[in-house]
Parts: sequence; structure tokens; C-alpha cells
Amino acid sequence: MPRTSRSRSRARAADWRREARRTNLWLVPVLEALAAAGLFAITLGVDRAAYNGTVQLPSWVLSGSADGARQVLTTIAAAVITVVGLVFSITIVALTLASTQFGPRMLRNFIRDRGTQLTLGTFVATFLYAVLVLVAISPGPHGDFVPHLSITTTLALTLVDLATLIYFINHIARSIQLPQVVASIAHDLADAIEDQSALGATGTDAPERPERGLSPTELLDRMRTEGAVITTSASGYLQYLRHDRLVRIARDADAVIHVPYRPGHFLVQGHPLAYVWPPQAAAQVTATLRRGHVTGPYRTLTQDVSFGFDQLVEIGLRALSAAVNDTFTAITCIDWLGDCLCRITTTWQPQHVHRDHHGYVRVIAHQPDYDRLVRRSFEKIRQASVGMPAVMIRQLDALDKVMRQTQAPERRKLLMEQADLVLHTCEATVPEPSDRADVERSHQAVRTTYEQLG
Repeated sequence: MPRTSRSRSRARAADWRREARRTNLWLVPVLEALAAAGLFAITLGVDRAAYNGTVQLPSWVLSGSADGARQVLTTIAAAVITVVGLVFSITIVALTLASTQFGPRMLRNFIRDRGTQLTLGTFVATFLYAVLVLVAISPGPHGDFVPHLSITTTLALTLVDLATLIYFINHIARSIQLPQVVASIAHDLADAIEDQSALGATGTDAPERPERGLSPTELLDRMRTEGAVITTSASGYLQYLRHDRLVRIARDADAVIHVPYRPGHFLVQGHPLAYVWPPQAAAQVTATLRRGHVTGPYRTLTQDVSFGFDQLVEIGLRALSAAVNDTFTAITCIDWLGDCLCRITTTWQPQHVHRDHHGYVRVIAHQPDYDRLVRRSFEKIRQASVGMPAVMIRQLDALDKVMRQTQAPERRKLLMEQADLVLHTCEATVPEPSDRADVERSHQAVRTTYEQLG
């Protein structure tokens, strides 16, 4: 691979690792607690030097007796740990609400929220710092040792905690609002689409060469009949494919690897994971293939663009259910689905064939195609919108917007088919003639766009 391709592959791998580290509630608090311990070591050293008379503390540093310092620090530590419990309780309530209202797959979006993680970390760090300063108060040869600079720093951290608490209350109140949740998912999906489009745009500068005189299509046919099968070692969702590493593995074995699954597919232990041709290279590829992919108990958005569409569709389906009956939330989901499909239409270039620096085919992967993404964006919501003309009209409006940005005739035909299905659903389930007329006008607008674009 050329340098630019390798650098982009490393950047995408770093993004995946950063995403894996981000989806927890312990990493940021631990880092902030370590930072608090380091800050305490610095301020304690200055306080020791001031106690020994080698350093003069500034006038703004607080002074007082050891008993007074203990009372202040004890009060601060007790108040901070109480607020930590409050923040934790609010977080649990938000997670419970998210699971109930948005679906269990939305929990990861809240767990990975940096605002919540920083708030927890700030209070935990302040509590740890206050306890360390409290323990540092001790008798000395020149009277009781009172770390005045450390106590002043504790009060400053308390003010930071107060500002953080105000921020957290505002942040959590905004983050649980449905429009904010939907927009956040759509933003993450747009980033994933951009990353996958950049992956499709990368490649080798070497001229394309057929592997052993076979084109990618012929290689696939040869793999199905002669290729060796590598089975899955553990069940779970395929989360990430390290395409650059898979290319190196195939190049070192002088083979071609076909991965028939994309990130987001569930792999069953013992079932086929990949095919290798020629078959005699299977042993070498099997020994190193584990380093080329990642599996886990859940789906992620890093390479699984379909997961983002599924999240938006899930919220829309919950909104259309009889228990919720929230038409406006479903309309919001349709709006963002249309926006993401417009991005797919203009930038989506999934890369199926990966070559080495000599131009030989080394990895044949699988990516969701445009047709599948369009169908999963509209079909389930259309099926759930029985008797709801407002939802049907918004779907037709979204289809019209996407069609105006679509260049390929076969893709416009697919969008027109989806519009026809919406109209059929309307004719079969909407009894009011005036409501059917409104849907028919929106459908005619899509039809007019389709005919104008040819």
C-alpha cells in the first residue's frame, strides 16, 4: 500500500480503538483521578518546601490551623462524594429512560457521552484530592504541618465542581430529548459514511493486475469451488476488519482472502469466516487471520453503516407503535434518514476489492450496497405507518429529495419503487379520500422528478 493509504488505514484503526475506549464510564474518571494524584504530589512538594522555609507562598494562599483545615477538607470530601452519588443516580435514570424510550441499542450512545464521563471524573478526582490532602495534615518538628497550597487548590477544585454540576444538569436535560438523540445518531452516521467513502477512495497507485490471470469475479467463482474454508473461532458480531493487515496476510501467503461478511453480521462459532485460494495457503492464513478482524457482543458504527440506519429506524418504529403513537418523532427520523441517504447517494463508494502495492487482488470484502440501505431505511417504517398519511407524505418528500441528488438511473428506479409502495400502502389503509389525495399529490411530485431526471 502507498503511504497515504497506510496512514488512512492506521487512522481508521485508531478511530476504532478510540471508540472502544470511549464506550465506558470508568476510563475518564480513572485518568482524572491519576491527574489529581499527580497534582497533589506537586502541591504537597511546594507545601513541604514552604513548611521548611525554602519557599514563600503567595499571599492569596489560605492559612489556618490544622483543626480548621481538617474540618474544611472533611466537609468538602463529604459534599463531593454526595454529589457523585447524585450524578451517578441521574446517569442511571437517563440510561433507564434511554433504554425504555429509545431502545436498548441506544444505551451505548449515552455511555460514550463525554459530558457524563468528564462530570463523574471531575467529582471523583476532587474527592480523591481532598482525601489525600486531609491525610497529609500531620505533626511536624515546627508544629503541625498544614498544606495550605493544597487546601487552596481543593477549594478551587470545588468551584470547578460547582460549574461542572451546572453544566451536567443542562447537558443531561438536553441529551435525553428525542430530537437531540436522533440528530446525534445521524451525525455519527454521517461521519461513518464519510469514513467508509474515504476507504473506498483509497487504494494503491500500482496498475491493477489480475491474480494468476483471474479477475475478482473469476476469483470468487474459483474460491466457491476450490477455496479452503476458515471457520470462526468465537461467536459474536463482526465489529471491525483491518483491511490493510488482511492484505499483508494474503500477500505473505501469496493468496487471496474472501470475507463474505461485513461488520455488523453475526458470526457463529464453527461456521465459515473466510475463504482462501489457493487452498494450500489456508494453514498460513489461519494462523494469522485473527489479527485481521475484531468480533464482540454488540454492533458498532465504525465500519457498520447499516447499524446507524437501523438505530434511526428503530426509534421511528417505537414512535409509531401503539404504545407510544408519536408521529412527530417518526417524522424526525425520516428527515434524518433522508439526509443520510443523500450523503450515500453523493459519496458512497464501498470498496470490495483490496490490492497490494503491486496491484494484485489480495482481499475481497463485502459492503452494504445502495439498494439494501434504501430498503432498510424505508420499508419497516412504511410497514408500521399503516393508516398514517402524515408519515407517508414525509417518506415521499424524503424520497423526492434523495432522487434529486441521485445520478444513476437504476438507483432512481429503486427510489421510485419505494414511492409506489408507499402509495399502495396508502390506498389500502387510509380510508379518508382527502388524506389519500394528499399522499397522491406527494407521490405525483416524486413521479414528476423521476420522469424529469429520466
